[in-house]
Amino acid sequence: MTPALDADVTFIGNATTLLRLGTFTLLTDPAFGPAGSRVHLGYGAWTRRLRDPAMAYADLPPLDLVLLSHLHGDHFDRAARQALPSTLPIVTTPQAQRRLRRRDFTATGLPTWDAREWGRDGQLLRITALPGRHGPGLVDRLLPDVMGSLIEWEVNGAPRLRLYITGDTLYRPHLGEIRQRCGEIDAMLIHLGGTRLLGLLLTMDGRQGADLTGLIRPRLTLPIHYDDYAVMKSPLSDFLTECRNRSLTRVRAIERGETVALSPAL
Repeated sequence: MTPALDADVTFIGNATTLLRLGTFTLLTDPAFGPAGSRVHLGYGAWTRRLRDPAMAYADLPPLDLVLLSHLHGDHFDRAARQALPSTLPIVTTPQAQRRLRRRDFTATGLPTWDAREWGRDGQLLRITALPGRHGPGLVDRLLPDVMGSLIEWEVNGAPRLRLYITGDTLYRPHLGEIRQRCGEIDAMLIHLGGTRLLGLLLTMDGRQGADLTGLIRPRLTLPIHYDDYAVMKSPLSDFLTECRNRSLTRVRAIERGETVALSPAL
């Protein structure tokens, strides 16, 4: 059988996506609780889910690994903890690795700019941890460590896709180092929502999302993580309007349950 050479993403909800990159299948930030369920955000803070995920864990194909940007309740909820096999590899931050291993999950923590590779059928999957800051100033130290991720897929030594997943970072000019170090980005899954707690902005709103899109300049930008939970205050329309006003044209909304092809590098 000829190995698959297609690449696509299915948006499940919030930051949960299913990535099919050739022979590899990945799940990002698993959260499968239904609308109405509550998740803990730390320090006594909770939020309620407003939208059902498009799929249940039982609906997924066999997975090679889970990519977890950070250990927050809206990215790894109770439903996911109960559904994921403890033997399924999870790639995440070193901080989250320690906590997950105490719960008997198989987790690998990647410090910023470190990478791990997997090979199969002449194909290579490489994940590199990228910088991210979840909160402003000293507040960031009170929140879980967060990472962005660069996912590179190669076939027979030739690059096919370079995908950037932002994680729950705020926009900062130093994120331009990602393009400087990693080269041109084919596609970006950008976490938005303008999440606010106690008045503090903890994820990119529409303006910051457009700032990052203009900085990275990917060939395709797909916005996710923007209206699933009550703490999210910046709707998707904020981001789309900002991008339109700045003539950032390679931006595409993706609906829950929709699958979008990820154009391979040529």
